[in-house]
Amino acid sequence: MSVDTISDFLVEQRDQAPEELQALVLDFEDLWERKLWHQLTNSLLEFFNHPGSAPQRLQFYKVFILKFADKINQLKLVDLALKAATQCRDNQEQLSFMEAVVKKVDNEDSQDALVYATVAVSRVKRSLEDLDGARKDLDKAERILDTFDSVETVVHAAFYGANAEYYQAKADFGSYYRNALLYLACIDLSSLSPTERRRRAYDLSLAALVSTSIYNFGELLLHPILDALAQQEDAWLRELLFAFNRGDLAAYDVLSGNISSHPLLSEHSNQLRQKIYLAALTEAVFRRPPHDRAMTFATIAAETKVRPDEIEHLIMKALSLGLLRGTIDQVDEVAHINWVQPKVLDMKQIDNMRQRLKDWDSSVNQLGNWIEGVGQDVWAA
Repeated sequence: MSVDTISDFLVEQRDQAPEELQALVLDFEDLWERKLWHQLTNSLLEFFNHPGSAPQRLQFYKVFILKFADKINQLKLVDLALKAATQCRDNQEQLSFMEAVVKKVDNEDSQDALVYATVAVSRVKRSLEDLDGARKDLDKAERILDTFDSVETVVHAAFYGANAEYYQAKADFGSYYRNALLYLACIDLSSLSPTERRRRAYDLSLAALVSTSIYNFGELLLHPILDALAQQEDAWLRELLFAFNRGDLAAYDVLSGNISSHPLLSEHSNQLRQKIYLAALTEAVFRRPPHDRAMTFATIAAETKVRPDEIEHLIMKALSLGLLRGTIDQVDEVAHINWVQPKVLDMKQIDNMRQRLKDWDSSVNQLGNWIEGVGQDVWAA
């Protein structure tokens, strides 16, 4: 395309652009003629980020940007392409468009851009319900990511975000939970709208509760994303997470009405009941000092409200999941626990730990006084 044709295209696009964007379009030709690719790329990103540019993005990409695509930062090229792709007629057209972008950036020195574009392709395939195709693209992206010493945060965010969406579609709650938290670690939370923050907090909370592999919610409980549920009608879900964290059977029973009325939680109600019993067991162990963790089955039954004939199975479950370490004396019906999995503490639990430290300090003082009293002759010698 000749310089004159580019000029005509930009004049046409400038006339179609909203008034507040026309000055930007006017700058494009000057920057293009002077081959100031970095400045031109940044101006184009500013233009594409404006909602008013939406109807023009696809044309700008196909007619103008592709003329100098090899000369600009390839990661930014993919970013421009992603914004242009939002204007495709349907998912099938979007897939063809993004597959062409993948081929465009498939070069040895632009592997980060290749990952970024490949992840975008996987997202479109997921929208088309081609989950196998989406998984292959994500696996390919992961293999490339593993070869990097470092990469732009936006690439990792895109990968973890797409991975989380894939696992959510597959109802793999544990994998969704882990990837969704990794995604949140890669972004600025303020970039999400209040609605999006609430949705993510809601989905993460459900995944944590119904997953068969997650018994410690500490990372989620400490994450500011959970504040999105604090003042909403879904605040009960936040309270339920904290009830599980402290093994609070009474709070669980109070919230059981919400569980039974929620389709997903109701479906997993037996599993949730088993989880709260395990949480009550680990909390009961945690409250005891290390020298007093030989617990009879009767004591455990009283603490967890589990039937006596199910106590042994409960302890074995906790041991197999790595929540506790120890041994079981089946003859005397005693569990000897020597370790409990660390977890996030609320203020009440911290106060209990403070009291235990005070008791320990008092015991040490008593021991010191006793040694001093019975060993006076030895000290004198």
